[in-house]
Amino acid sequence: MRIAVDAMGGDFAPGEIIPGCVEAVRKFPSVEKVILVGIEGQIREQLKTCGAMNEERIKIFHASETIEMGEAPAMALRRKKDSSITRAIELVKKGEADAVFSAGSTGAMVAGSAIKLRTLQGVDRPTIATVLPTQKHPVVLLDAGANPECTQNMLAQFAVMGDVYAREILGSSSPRVGLLSIGGEEAKGNDLTKQTFKLLQDSHLNFVGNIESQDVFAGDVDVVVCDGFTGNVVLKTSEAVAKAMKSWLKDEFTASLPRKIGALLLKPAFKAISEKTNSEAQGGAPLLGVNGIVYIGHGSSSRVAVCNAIRVVRDSIQHDINHHIIDDLVKLKKTQEFI
Repeated sequence: MRIAVDAMGGDFAPGEIIPGCVEAVRKFPSVEKVILVGIEGQIREQLKTCGAMNEERIKIFHASETIEMGEAPAMALRRKKDSSITRAIELVKKGEADAVFSAGSTGAMVAGSAIKLRTLQGVDRPTIATVLPTQKHPVVLLDAGANPECTQNMLAQFAVMGDVYAREILGSSSPRVGLLSIGGEEAKGNDLTKQTFKLLQDSHLNFVGNIESQDVFAGDVDVVVCDGFTGNVVLKTSEAVAKAMKSWLKDEFTASLPRKIGALLLKPAFKAISEKTNSEAQGGAPLLGVNGIVYIGHGSSSRVAVCNAIRVVRDSIQHDINHHIIDDLVKLKKTQEFI
């Protein structure tokens, strides 16, 4: 399998992106080739630092431009035809790569992938799927920001794609799908959630009904479905709360000598929780529903996150998730009359 990587995308690119790719190539023999897309001189310099100039499974594809985080995605894609994001996506379109990964502009990745790769048969809009930790097992939240406004048909398609991802990548045998709303009762929610409830209720999915925000991290469902505006708020709020809790605990446990002693005794427990909630374990989020494997990393991705992202991309290729998505969307259409 061949994976194109935007070497220039991310807050710490290429300094963290390339070492992460080098580690992945050395760690995962099934990755046939990693194609580093970006400014050739900078890529070569980083490969020298990593001692990987002679690594046969790493190739360089020169792209002279970089799309910055603050740029308007659509305009940047039009103006910067030779950007690393554009060229990396094009490698997938041309069949020269099986997947693409970038920790650069999320908007540019979503727009560029939708335009150049197009959507899979039966998909109205692609969706960002984020894996969140829970008390029991990881849960897939989608949409996490690609589509602020959605229709009931789009949410039903998101549910199918989340179900496939939970089965094929996270190992859930019969994923429980929940619809994020303001109450567990069928009558609760806005028009969108009420209409989506009916579609999912009659689908082939293991739909458990509406869930509230408090249920997301309980681990009682495997897939959480919502529009991109709501999902992005949930995601960023969760990240902010986790960061605040960590800061509060640090302040409290360093407030006195007895508390410092207690903190030392609890250090193994804190380490275990930190590992369980570490966002770098997944490396980023897949963009599901496009005609190719597309993975988007966090802007602050470290080499560890990049290496893990390559691993998940590899798994997505091996499990042929797009084929499963297409098949399951056919099942959905057989049970629903789309409006």
